Amino acid sequence: MEELEQGLLKQPWAWLQLAENSLLAKAYITEQGYALLISDLQEVWHEQVDTSVVSQRAKELNKRLTAPPEAFLRHLDDLLRPLFKDIACPDEATFSCDRVAEALMLRVRSELSGLPFYWNFHCILASPSLVSQHLIRPLMGMSLALQCQVRNLATLLHMKDLEIQDYQESGATLSRDRLKTEPFEENSFLKQFMVEKLPEACSVGDGRPFVTNLQNLYMAVTRQEVQVRQKCQGTGDPQTSSSASSQGTDSQLLNQPEEPVSSAPSLPVTERDPTGPSSSVQRPQLSKVKRKKLRGLFS
Repeated sequence: MEELEQGLLKQPWAWLQLAENSLLAKAYITEQGYALLISDLQEVWHEQVDTSVVSQRAKELNKRLTAPPEAFLRHLDDLLRPLFKDIACPDEATFSCDRVAEALMLRVRSELSGLPFYWNFHCILASPSLVSQHLIRPLMGMSLALQCQVRNLATLLHMKDLEIQDYQESGATLSRDRLKTEPFEENSFLKQFMVEKLPEACSVGDGRPFVTNLQNLYMAVTRQEVQVRQKCQGTGDPQTSSSASSQGTDSQLLNQPEEPVSSAPSLPVTERDPTGPSSSVQRPQLSKVKRKKLRGLFS
């Protein structure tokens, strides 16, 4: 199931319009199961199942169809993929969603091997940790990345202003006056942006601008998150922060000398058999090594 969790995290969000419902959704389907995440910007729903659940639900909804769960999963993947990419769905598939108490039911109807095929995704409210993993942390990472990008662009503009100033001091002039610009002032630009551009820029609406314009950055941030998590798991540390991963690495390095002792006890036993003589012999050897180093230095 860990493969499903990581695979779902790396998937982009898609914008769906099902009747009067505008939804954001992402899904990841393999031959071992599927994971689905849906949000209406008010709540987030989630479902993750394995092949046993797929087999049982397929028997309940499609009594005339007999197939292994992998076949149903492949068919669901064929149905959801064009829906999430906003292209025509095959086999005249239809989708609808209903709210049942705090759950969300996504219903699918299509054909499989010439017979009607029905499927219901039973999505329950997502846990706070899941919402943080797929929305809060990626959006915070995207904000930090965009802020870093703005700083780099501001630095580049300052360098361009210095270049233009050098040209002007060397006697260069513009051939067209309309190309003339004022030196870039970062503070003035930010204040003007907050007043004039911010209301329009942060208009979330139904979520479609986020899906249309920012999914490349979202996937880059989530893939980085998965890589950090895998690195931390490799060091035996469940934390996802870089400081925690470094602590896990340090603790692993500290424990390494103890492993050969437990895995190969015969080595210290053979060294400890002549306990008294070995200790008396080792001391002069150490002193001789020190004398050799001193002679080498003075020579």
